[in-house]
Amino acid sequence: MSETLPNFEGLLREALAPVEPPADLVERLEGALTSITEMAADELEAWELSAMRDPRNWARPAAALVVGGTAGAALVLLRARRRGSSSAPNLRGLRDAAERAIEDIERETRKLLGDR
Repeated sequence: MSETLPNFEGLLREALAPVEPPADLVERLEGALTSITEMAADELEAWELSAMRDPRNWARPAAALVVGGTAGAALVLLRARRRGSSSAPNLRGLRDAAERAIEDIERETRKLLGDR
């Protein structure tokens, strides 16, 4: 009877095998996040403060702020992680790793904000 039953362990191992992401995934993701951030910034630049009096006009700028901020934060983390993964073997200790990660995040944030 055991011969007719499927090998569940083998099926699970096959189903849960790791899948390698495409080689250009990081570049495509970075391009998409950059594009979203730029579109949100353009939307906020086009918004006039005089329109703030009417709450019905708040939806688009609020959405642009949330989406742009989220995309910008994701872009900063993506770039910091890429830099961190290439230099990880050279780090000594958790404190050094944390300091370098904070410096990377600060550098990427300044790039995105234009040293404001």
